[in-house]
Amino acid sequence: MVAVDGATPTRAPVRPPGGLAPALAVLEYHLVNSRRTWRSSAVSSFVLPLLTMVGFGLGVGTYVTQGVDGVDYLDFLVPGLIASTALQVAVGESTWPVLSNFNWIRTYFAQAAAPLRVFDIIGGHLAFVAFRVLASSAVFLLVATVFGALHSVWALATLPLVVLIGLAMATPVFAYSAWVPTDSYLAILFRFAIIPMTLFAGVFFPVDSLPVGLRWAAYVSPLWHGVDLCRAATLGVAPQWSVAGHLLYLGAWVVGGWLLAGAAFRRRLVI
Repeated sequence: MVAVDGATPTRAPVRPPGGLAPALAVLEYHLVNSRRTWRSSAVSSFVLPLLTMVGFGLGVGTYVTQGVDGVDYLDFLVPGLIASTALQVAVGESTWPVLSNFNWIRTYFAQAAAPLRVFDIIGGHLAFVAFRVLASSAVFLLVATVFGALHSVWALATLPLVVLIGLAMATPVFAYSAWVPTDSYLAILFRFAIIPMTLFAGVFFPVDSLPVGLRWAAYVSPLWHGVDLCRAATLGVAPQWSVAGHLLYLGAWVVGGWLLAGAAFRRRLVI
């Protein structure tokens, strides 16, 4: 409390500490909160890639006798599945959990009152999303190794790549989830953006076989860039586009989404 010349005492403003400590505290909150549910997610993280590779890679792959782009269908499919899994995990962690923290359990408001800065709240939660993406993709990579679908030591490069892919989607989806009033809009996002992106971004077949309009829509999506990089890494070949171009494009999505999320969070939290 501060009083000057008999004036009414006022509370001195409390400033959050600088550096990474506040964001790490937010990350710790999400990690502790996830301890109650990690077992169910761990099982699904293992079963999903296993069933997907058996169903698509070995089941459908038996009918693709000539392979795709000169490689077996399973080898073509696996890196696309790794990239799309990263995207789906990132979007899943950036939709209902974010909206819930605003509308239902209101965790973000409690964190803002702590006080934490907007980008501490976003940064800590995004770090947890990156952790979830990395853990799920590592399991997928392990299963792919058992199936013999990796053909280069560069396959290890998919681990930092999936984090970049996840953040490229999570940051703008954070902004979207903070902006929409109800969860009905999240279903619209999945129906008209995430599902078409997964189907037409080169995960299951080359985008060169698509009509020109859909092909350019695939090139615009961040998932295609991630798929091309992951496929080049697991097969040990050069990507269709330059590595630097892919990374810069995905980085632009991260930066743009980060700024949009900051604006959307600040509007909701009135900071």
